[in-house]
Amino acid sequence: MLNSDSLNNILENKAISRQDIIDIYLNAIEDPRELFSVAQNLRKKIKNNSVTFSKKAFFNIVNLCKDTCSYCTYKAEPVEEKLSLMSKQQISELLKLAKKYRCVEALFVTGEQPEQRYQEARDWLKENGFKSTAEYLIHASELALESGLFPHTNAGNLSFDEMRELKKTNVSMGIMLENVSERLTKKGMPHYLAASKRPKARLEVLENSGKLGIPMTTGILVGIGETAEEIIDSIIAIKQLHQKYGNIQEIILQNFQPKPDTIMRDTPSTDENYFKTIVALSRIIMPEMNIQIPPNLSPKSYQSFLSVGINDWGGISPLTPDFVNPEFSWPEINKVDENSKKAGFELKCRFPIYPEFFSFVSKELRDKMAYIENEEGLVKEEYWR
Repeated sequence: MLNSDSLNNILENKAISRQDIIDIYLNAIEDPRELFSVAQNLRKKIKNNSVTFSKKAFFNIVNLCKDTCSYCTYKAEPVEEKLSLMSKQQISELLKLAKKYRCVEALFVTGEQPEQRYQEARDWLKENGFKSTAEYLIHASELALESGLFPHTNAGNLSFDEMRELKKTNVSMGIMLENVSERLTKKGMPHYLAASKRPKARLEVLENSGKLGIPMTTGILVGIGETAEEIIDSIIAIKQLHQKYGNIQEIILQNFQPKPDTIMRDTPSTDENYFKTIVALSRIIMPEMNIQIPPNLSPKSYQSFLSVGINDWGGISPLTPDFVNPEFSWPEINKVDENSKKAGFELKCRFPIYPEFFSFVSKELRDKMAYIENEEGLVKEEYWR
């Protein structure tokens, strides 16, 4: 009975406790239908019948990284073939190509403070005329804006001052919280050799983004050995930050997929029913939040997640691979459009910032967006199709 009462309270916009959320989860393990139905009702009431995405080019600026995560295949060592150290010329060439492919977002991704660990990173920065990775990212963001693309930077635990500078050129930024569990940082756990993944460090970056008024994308990894309570606590932590600063623009829910060259290569993929339950739970914890799953990580079933509360597909590139999950190709945008329509939703292209967060960015950035913006604050259809 508690489950129905709690779910009704959510539909009536009443607060529910952490224990209520845990009880809803436990009931959903037995039978998830009521949870899924409430999540979908909330999503339709608040987000209507559209599903958004960002048409992006992925700039793998530098994939040297001072940390080691048990599940990560993005990081490269200097001797590896997959090493990426993009020059200014390579960035400019990819920007031209991205414009040709009608991309809207320039996603800039780097490893965690690579110059702190690698001489190769320090040499690369020096060759290009910069003292730090953050300084290089500011330059790359300026180039993107000049090209008519809109930067979104995800470069790990940037400092307050670095983020303040990047805010001038980035319409939004991102950092995955991943999980607030200290247990996952212990020996034998996925974040043991990744100091930057300590919950306190990640939460500080998100806190700073709130103080600076930066529209922020964050999220959690599902299926890396966490408990359901640790997931719930992670979503509640994000909710509390958003209640304090109002700047969390979306939550990415990313299902774990094992990578062959990692410590966790033999760990099974996230169970889909468990993942859907977490997605629906996230919607009831934060009814108004933009919630996305990456469609390439659920290639055979991504459209079915439209019935459990998501309203966004995240960034999809017609041009560059997903360097974080290279074994999973992006689906074709036309196919995502077709599958969304079949599920009863209209696909729309957004900027790397959602319309309800436009007040956070400068007039200069808003003026640049205006050229391709429609009356909904999304990207004009003739621009991205």
